Amino acid sequence: MESDEYGGIPGQGLVRTARIPWCADASAEARRVVVTDLEARGVPEMIVDEVELVLSELVANSLRHASPLPDGTIRVHWKSKNDVVELEVSDGGGQTTPSVRRPAPWAPSGRGLRIVRSLAHEWGVVDDRGTVTVWAAIGGPSRRRVN
Repeated sequence: MESDEYGGIPGQGLVRTARIPWCADASAEARRVVVTDLEARGVPEMIVDEVELVLSELVANSLRHASPLPDGTIRVHWKSKNDVVELEVSDGGGQTTPSVRRPAPWAPSGRGLRIVRSLAHEWGVVDDRGTVTVWAAIGGPSRRRVN
């Protein structure tokens, strides 16, 4: 795993990027890196838990539906400020653009982005010339969150 750290724009919070090898253990490695960093920054436990779940879903979707970046990795990028975590997972894209679907009740998968949509106060997809990034902001305004 390769990691970079940037000071970012003053007042914008610390920005981190990790390149996670494209492999079956990618979700676990991404969670380990991001959760360890957020806990060290003092991000509230509830938000860290939500970030961990969203990150798991985004990396799992990347492994299942897309291809790696040209260097054989998935890029995980995050920053935290005022208990809001902005998270991005980038890959080489797949056959379709990531979108929320409604699978049959008996389908064994297909609910990942519905989970992301439920936990994030904002989320979206950017397709930029062969690099697809799914992003989510966690910890901001939410009708569902109970403190």
